[in-house]
Amino acid sequence: MPVQQNSFLSRCRGDFVTGLAIVGPAVISVAVAVWLFAHISNLTDTLLLLLPNGWTHETRPDGRAGAMYWYWSFAALFLTGCLIVLVGRYGRYYAGRKAIELTDHALMRIPLLNKIYGTVKQVNESFSNNKSSFKQVVLVSFPHAQARSIGFVTGEQTGLGKERLVSVFVPTTPNPTSGFLLLVPESEVIKLDISVADGIKFVISLGAIVPGFGAPSISVLEEESPAKSPLDPSRSSLQ
Repeated sequence: MPVQQNSFLSRCRGDFVTGLAIVGPAVISVAVAVWLFAHISNLTDTLLLLLPNGWTHETRPDGRAGAMYWYWSFAALFLTGCLIVLVGRYGRYYAGRKAIELTDHALMRIPLLNKIYGTVKQVNESFSNNKSSFKQVVLVSFPHAQARSIGFVTGEQTGLGKERLVSVFVPTTPNPTSGFLLLVPESEVIKLDISVADGIKFVISLGAIVPGFGAPSISVLEEESPAKSPLDPSRSSLQ
């Protein structure tokens, strides 16, 4: 009898793990979408500031305005998207460019805010103008010489010494939005024949999702054997 109970519990445990693996991604995706909507709507809801609270907000028992109705938050988010599209469209014309220049000039004259705005603008322009930014996955020796870490090339530095250095961003896991910026000698950087999306999946999954084999590419690898994994550190370094 105890054997049958153990077998039943084992099956239940196995079914639970299987169900969790099936339902988990969908639940996490919905939770992330709801979290993003809640936080972004805190900013976009201000577009409806001129509308009466009786229209857009719930009414508490004490008569004060409560939370905004979700459909009004969705309308504010949609309105924000439309405004961004309009800014992008008219920013291509002379009048739009002049308005943007005047706005930049005004923001850069405000103490403290000019530092933040200038830094954000420089980073945005760097990734917008440089088409090769963050599009190469590499292996680097980090955090010590015997270890290897996945990184993304963000640029090349030629004025920091005699040796040519490569700027490599090594993300943390499972949150790739933070990480470490390394300046690595070009000869010590190993290029991988995988896409940025596959590299990010590898980081977020804690290494559980291994990128598939890529087609041989002379521009990526000097020499390549089809039998080797894309994450094999013995592959050629940057040329």
